[in-house]
Amino acid sequence: MNKGIWAGAALLGLAALGGAWAMTTPAPAQAQVPDKGHVQKGKQSCFYSREINGWAPVNASTVNIRVNVDQVYQLKLLGECPNTDWVEGIGLEHFGSPWICSGLDAELIVPQPGAAPPMRCPVSSIRKLSKEEAAALPPKQHP
Repeated sequence: MNKGIWAGAALLGLAALGGAWAMTTPAPAQAQVPDKGHVQKGKQSCFYSREINGWAPVNASTVNIRVNVDQVYQLKLLGECPNTDWVEGIGLEHFGSPWICSGLDAELIVPQPGAAPPMRCPVSSIRKLSKEEAAALPPKQHP
């Protein structure tokens, strides 16, 4: 399933879908220079938000994203996020640095039907899937 995802400032296009909201971010933090959009920070696996190029819903509280060509990350949401299973595109707003290393670094933005404003769904955890785990995903869950 190849669906679009927008990160950071690209979320402005979602405002045209019916909601007026402002993005605010704290002062940028210092980031390490990665190798191919990925960096290890302690035991965390971080990715650069601009390297996201696909996504697929697992269920109402879990989303898989593709970073670059061969990396898959699983985002667990704080609760259920309606409509992730049918929308064509979502947004991922990052806070501070464009590096996303934990759930505290990002929020999923999901368009809603009609003139309703987009739903903001906080990310609670992020985990990089191994190549074997990513290969074993069902087709509908593979970004």
